Amino acid sequence: MSRKEVIRSLKFLLFSISAGIIELVAFSLLNEVTEWSYWPCYLIALVLSVLWNFTLNRRYTFQSANNVPRAMALVFLFYCVFTPLSTLLGSFLADTLHWNEYLVTILNMAANFILEYLYDRLVVFRASIDTNARAQRQQG
Repeated sequence: MSRKEVIRSLKFLLFSISAGIIELVAFSLLNEVTEWSYWPCYLIALVLSVLWNFTLNRRYTFQSANNVPRAMALVFLFYCVFTPLSTLLGSFLADTLHWNEYLVTILNMAANFILEYLYDRLVVFRASIDTNARAQRQQG
């Protein structure tokens, strides 16, 4: 793996950690303040973290100048699969098997981190990595 890809992976990790903090804080607030079951708390927190993570990773990690609506649509497709699966699994583990809600959320976040990096790198930004003005200034 090239130095540039290692740095890209580290940026993704750091932004994902920040998104994870947003997700955990939002989930904790909803879980503790409301009497909702697991899934609405998780779903709202996930959406907030995805918006944060997409925005930062598009600009700074992948430095992509591609069409934002297209990139968002591709990320939306990822979450059309990931969200129902992780929500159903999380709800089953937390509500049916009575696993700790925070443990379930952290497991979902770990799966999300790995799968989304691969999807973003290989699908969403594959052809547009290092094409925005920021990347051009660094190369020039």
